[in-house]
Amino acid sequence: MSQVTVRSVVYQIDGQPYEGRLAFDADHKGARPGLLMAPNWMGVSAGAEDIAKSVAAKGYVVLIADIYGQAVRPQNADQAGAAMMPLKNDRALLRKRMQASFEQLQAQGEAAVDMSKLAVFGFCFGGCCALDLARTGAPVKAAVSFHGTLDSPNPADAKNIKGSVLVLHGASDPLVPKEQLPAFEEEMNAAGVDWQLLSYGGAVHSFTDPHANVPGKMMYDAKTAARAFKSMHDLLDEVFKG
Repeated sequence: MSQVTVRSVVYQIDGQPYEGRLAFDADHKGARPGLLMAPNWMGVSAGAEDIAKSVAAKGYVVLIADIYGQAVRPQNADQAGAAMMPLKNDRALLRKRMQASFEQLQAQGEAAVDMSKLAVFGFCFGGCCALDLARTGAPVKAAVSFHGTLDSPNPADAKNIKGSVLVLHGASDPLVPKEQLPAFEEEMNAAGVDWQLLSYGGAVHSFTDPHANVPGKMMYDAKTAARAFKSMHDLLDEVFKG
């Protein structure tokens, strides 16, 4: 079995240090598809690394984006909220940090990346980040959101999306306002995007997070998580063909 390596990647945004994590199979010599991963509101964490390693083991180079900065590592929900909300409220800044992280995935010298096979995925707040990177016109073949919010301050930006969009949503998620779903569909349709929205019955927020344990609000669901990751990998196989 291949051994996935995790390395720190330090980069600068507006003169400030950011530190992501790069996960890849060091024994593989050829170029592989590159995936930018936007973590949940806890940012770069051990849980995020676990996900990145499991995805990298499927044959990808995965960079966990540092959206907050090297010195910001939330330890609880209050700290996570304080780090997240300024970015939720300033999408231009959020997009700038995602774009800088995406550039690092391409520029890093640790693992060879096939520049024709790039995608982005994210969880909760990171799902919002993944969709917003796609809305900038970044050259991603796919953007995947796991239990993320779907709103956009400027729906017309969807016309910039170059790849396929996949939203993996818990049908009972109380943290994603229900009105965001038809608004998202209208946004995607108006822009002619190739999109899918899979709604999982009974699933709430954070269904991929093994540590989520707030009944009715944020709960891990192993079956739904497995289905959702399979859907992502199926889409990636499709868009990276050839």
